[in-house]
Amino acid sequence: MFLTRTEYDRGVNTFSPEGRLFQVEYAIEAIKLGSTAIGIKTKEGVVLAVEKRITSPLLEPSSVEKIMEIDDHIGCAMSGLIADARTLVEHARVETQNHRFSYGEPMTVESTTQALCDLALRFGEGDEESMSRPFGVSLLIAGHDENGPSLYYTDPSGTFWQCNAKAIGSGSEGADSSLQEQFNKDITLKEAETIALSILKQVMEEKTLKDPAKTFKDMERFAQWGLDICQMVDEALVDLAAAARQLLFTHCATSPGKFELSRESYMRLRVKGDLN
Repeated sequence: MFLTRTEYDRGVNTFSPEGRLFQVEYAIEAIKLGSTAIGIKTKEGVVLAVEKRITSPLLEPSSVEKIMEIDDHIGCAMSGLIADARTLVEHARVETQNHRFSYGEPMTVESTTQALCDLALRFGEGDEESMSRPFGVSLLIAGHDENGPSLYYTDPSGTFWQCNAKAIGSGSEGADSSLQEQFNKDITLKEAETIALSILKQVMEEKTLKDPAKTFKDMERFAQWGLDICQMVDEALVDLAAAARQLLFTHCATSPGKFELSRESYMRLRVKGDLN
């Protein structure tokens, strides 16, 4: 006699008669409530852009970390439960350092992603409370190794794919559609930055700026705390967040037209000390 759906829900390792793991499906649904993150791979490197949600003026914005460094040449953006993401990232950090110590070389991006997904598959095993359910987080893992720039996408089932461009989180459906229209394999890193920021701005406006009569102050808050953007180039994680916020604020305040993130503006902000 078959169990009811409620009883199938209780077991993380129990398949339904239709071949479904409901707890994994619920974890995937949790990601759709998270912040939007976008990754774009180019021949020069990989760009990661993530929406930051600051729910209270009492919250310190720098404590909301949505892009993390795994190793010198690997970083990741996340959407979903941040506590779960930290667990996976810490595991990946240990694996990359063990590999470097044992073999005297950096771990490839694909091997790092595989090690991370191996942990994601261990839910329900043993007596560890932290592994009693699937991880409710999805990651965009970006890196630069002997194979060149790489971008991987992972989900709570422990599956991963290599991508040229990918969006995750609550605005992923619209962002993916925009990426399909705008992405091509010959774009430069600068163009990828512009695309990532413009798409992220678009999906953030759809969710938080539905009223066109929003005040200048609302625009400033949106631009100041609205995103993180980094790039993986030449095995280095470069933070573009301050420049992006400044340019996004200028664009929101002055013109709804074409938006560009220029390298000159980025370097100018860096020289001024606005970009750490």
